[in-house]
Amino acid sequence: MRARVVVATVLLLVAAVVHGQRGRFGALDRALGGSVPTSTNLPYDGGFAFVRVTYETLPGGYWYRGQPAWSHGYPRSEENLMQILETVTSVPGHRQTNTLSLDDPEIFKYPLLYIIEVSWWQITDAEARNLRTFLDKGGFVIVDDFKTAAWRGGRGWAQFEDNMRRVMPEARFLDLDISHPIFNEFFEIKSLDIFPQAYNAGRPIFRGLFVDNDPARRLQMFVNYNTDISQFWEWSGRGLRPIDQTNEAYKLGVNAIIYGLTH
Repeated sequence: MRARVVVATVLLLVAAVVHGQRGRFGALDRALGGSVPTSTNLPYDGGFAFVRVTYETLPGGYWYRGQPAWSHGYPRSEENLMQILETVTSVPGHRQTNTLSLDDPEIFKYPLLYIIEVSWWQITDAEARNLRTFLDKGGFVIVDDFKTAAWRGGRGWAQFEDNMRRVMPEARFLDLDISHPIFNEFFEIKSLDIFPQAYNAGRPIFRGLFVDNDPARRLQMFVNYNTDISQFWEWSGRGLRPIDQTNEAYKLGVNAIIYGLTH
């Protein structure tokens, strides 16, 4: 295991630098501001595809280049992560990623969804029903780039909690510690106390939603609160963050995907 982690970490360094040198800044980096990033989704073919959730963004959530909150870092963040996943694992998949709304029945073709900036997420009734069904059917959701209420006027956890009450009124989110299997699913993450921050203040908080609120059962949602792990993926190869910190963020992303695919 130790040897595999060492080799994989070296691959992270190589893959991140190579990808950064390609200059593929994606639709969001090319945008002049104010427009919604667009993409053409890959048709479902049975292979793993990374799916980012789109949603109605609340007023105040268009601060980055005028883009809706759900699109921050798109598509560069997940394209870099998918390259790492392809390099260090045997998961067959696509480097191109998809965007889907929760009210789109296409979400049920995929085992894993990714949603960010949920402080600005306004869920609809149809989306709430579909998300509940997705979770009940065994789907896994990664929540990332999630700020506190002090960040640019958003409501922080309160907004997310209000949305999730409409999805699953009985849901209880529990704090996770290093003993949970997701932190050792592929890479060994030894401590959460020193997990790198891109620009958030304080320590990141990792929370989870479990089947029947039982921490001994399957994790349904993995929430990275007061942190922005995807910022390291997006900036990979640009020299803006230390490589060792970027590696830790990639490890967490790979672990979360492998957990979602195998549970």
